[in-house]
Amino acid sequence: MQGAGNDFVVLDNREGRWEREQIIEWTPRLCNRRFGIGGDGVISLEAPDMEEADCTMFYRNADGSDAGMCGNGARCLALLAHRLGMEDELAFNVHDVLYRARVESRDRVHIAFPVEAGVETVRLSQDWKVYKTYTGTEHIVIPISKRRLDDEGWLRTTGEKLRNHDAFNPPGTNVNFISSLEDRVLRMQTYERGVEDLTLACGTGAIASALVWHFLRQSPNTEDTCEVRAPGGRLYVHFRYDAEQEHYTDIELAGPARAVFEGSYVLD
Repeated sequence: MQGAGNDFVVLDNREGRWEREQIIEWTPRLCNRRFGIGGDGVISLEAPDMEEADCTMFYRNADGSDAGMCGNGARCLALLAHRLGMEDELAFNVHDVLYRARVESRDRVHIAFPVEAGVETVRLSQDWKVYKTYTGTEHIVIPISKRRLDDEGWLRTTGEKLRNHDAFNPPGTNVNFISSLEDRVLRMQTYERGVEDLTLACGTGAIASALVWHFLRQSPNTEDTCEVRAPGGRLYVHFRYDAEQEHYTDIELAGPARAVFEGSYVLD
């Protein structure tokens, strides 16, 4: 499946056929684009771990590491769960956090994030100032020029350095580069931890980018929606801002999800 080009191997594991340790072990092989299926990560749709949940999302990065939350993956999970018979509004947990999804169509799947996010300014050196936030997983955001945003060589080199910077270890961070197009429209490129490369989109990165852009503009809006254009597609981030507490709540991510193909993989 893919959500705005962020692609995943998705397993229907509701009957507990595979242990999580097995899935973690298989993930680098499944995600290998030359010798496996290929993907930015593996998602396992499982029976619910929490009383209020309809199902559980177990997710691993392409290297087998724990990503925390994955926004694009969550939309894919919700679409698959709906196609397997669940309601168009459903709840799922990632670890011990409960998220809610709403499936309008494959072009519009919404995920509500039960997080309160703030934005922290981090000066790494005289030349480097970045913006740190947590949107279900760790992110930093860096505004750059439109020309620089098209330089993928520079993005990879810089993203790798910042992803592993001492200021963010452990556990490291995802790195988002943004450039504005209009007041509420951004372009974004993301260097993802665990994939260790640029990806075509990042859902939690789109949220981080939208919040940081609102923060930098010092927008008076207490409720806003931002369109984030990634190389793989467009994502929409809605949120509320509490100026007194200086944090963001009622965060929702919307965008497309697609089932690309279904098949069997031989483990030998």
